[in-house]
Formats: sequence, C-alpha cells, structure tokens
Amino acid sequence: MPIVIAPQNRELQIIRISADEKTKKHLESLGITPNGNITVLSSAGGSVVCKIKDGRVALDGNLSTKIFVR
Repeated sequence: MPIVIAPQNRELQIIRISADEKTKKHLESLGITPNGNITVLSSAGGSVVCKIKDGRVALDGNLSTKIFVR
C-alpha cells in the first residue's frame, strides 16, 4: 500500500519506491530505502510526516504516493 494510506504510529517496512533515479537517490540520503523501516506519525491532505531512525521527514502528496510499505 502507498504510505499515504498506511496506518499511523506503526512501524512499517518499505517494499518499493516507484520514482526516478534522482528522486530515489534523494530519498536514500534521507534514510528512505527499500527494506528500511518507517513510521507514519501523521498524514493530512496527501502529505505525510514520517519517523525514520531518529529523525522526522515530511513528504508531499506526490512522493507519498510513490513509497510502498507493508
């Protein structure tokens, strides 16, 4: 499921990122990688705030539909 509709406050595993290489590299620099763990802290209007390791990242509606978790 896309991270935009994922349940909040639950650790999820990233299974796929459907984006171009430049975007994938950028997300990787933020710690968002396939097989990595991510927790959705809040989501509103397509935007998602996530916890990755010890940091928080805000994703816009465009990116949040391209990151798939389980």
